[in-house]
Amino acid sequence: MKLIKAAGFLFQFGLIGLALAVIYLVSSSERNRDEILEFLDGSAVTQPMHVGTGSAQVSYADAVSLSAPSVVTIYTSKTVTEKPHPLLDDPVFNQLFGDQLQRRQRSHSETNLGSGVIIGSEGYILTNQHVIDGADEILISLADGRGSQAQLIGEDRETDIAILQVPITGLTGIHVAEMPSVRVGDVVLAIGNPLNVGQTVTMGIVSATGRDRIGLNTFENFIQTDAAINPGNSGGALINASGELIGINTAIFSQSVGAQGIGFAIPISLALDIMQQIIKFGEVTRGWLGVEGTEISARAALAAGDPGIRGALIVGVFIDSPADQAGIIAGDIVVAVDDRPVLGIRDLLDQITRHKPGEQVRVKIFRGQEELNLQMNVVQRPH
Repeated sequence: MKLIKAAGFLFQFGLIGLALAVIYLVSSSERNRDEILEFLDGSAVTQPMHVGTGSAQVSYADAVSLSAPSVVTIYTSKTVTEKPHPLLDDPVFNQLFGDQLQRRQRSHSETNLGSGVIIGSEGYILTNQHVIDGADEILISLADGRGSQAQLIGEDRETDIAILQVPITGLTGIHVAEMPSVRVGDVVLAIGNPLNVGQTVTMGIVSATGRDRIGLNTFENFIQTDAAINPGNSGGALINASGELIGINTAIFSQSVGAQGIGFAIPISLALDIMQQIIKFGEVTRGWLGVEGTEISARAALAAGDPGIRGALIVGVFIDSPADQAGIIAGDIVVAVDDRPVLGIRDLLDQITRHKPGEQVRVKIFRGQEELNLQMNVVQRPH
């Protein structure tokens, strides 16, 4: 018991001594605060670490001011005629009352709202195809208040890209990122006119890249972001923290009305490729073999004698298509195109569309456990 009391007495005097030492160092030494802390804990003081090469960015005003003048609002209108009355299909009813029902058929005008991005100084505007789909009239409103009618240069439904042109001089083309390297976690800004409230900027990060199988387009390679993309944002700009264009905002994925932090943008590299082809050729050139496929089933893999086989299972072949003429049949498994492995039906589609019509490709398939190599000529993909 006495030993415990003695130890407590010594511990108290030890603390008092340590406090007096600190007071002495503060009052008489020229050492700074870090040196005193180093003396107390016996280790060097760790300096604050900064992510990246510079301090954290607290404002993106410069990036927005650089790109916002190149983002436009698109207003479209089209005339929609109501469907004929179903009773008109009845010959007797049509003979008795057809004239009255036909006179009652009405038409009305539908309007749509979207955004677009000015590319270059020649008046070309990138937007989504669904923004101008079926429009009779397209009007453009610039960020500086000017407006004009726009001409539809071309559209590609399979990637949801459309090209417009306006007869306005002095336009400011947006800065496009050179060889855009988009990484998950990058800060991005979405600029557009959601719900027609006026030009708006929302911020988020890149949530994923290369998203496909979403069911929005035939060819999908989306940048996914949690920056809010609402109705009216479609066709607008997705920019990086430097104000450079990296994507065209396209859609939100939501089980209910409103955004849920899952938005998609078309990479600018894909959009510019479509734009260049439309301006140069009037359409997008894609290769086609004429097959329908799906992912390999367990039954098909067992039939091929390799449960781990990778490729695309053919479930249908169009008559007189290149695949039909080459001898491909339903049940074949395509495993390579020109010695490049096929990872699935989506990969097969992408590989073939990159070939120009008239080019010849070598396709490696398995029919059961038999390996076949077939030559076929690629043709233009039907619209």
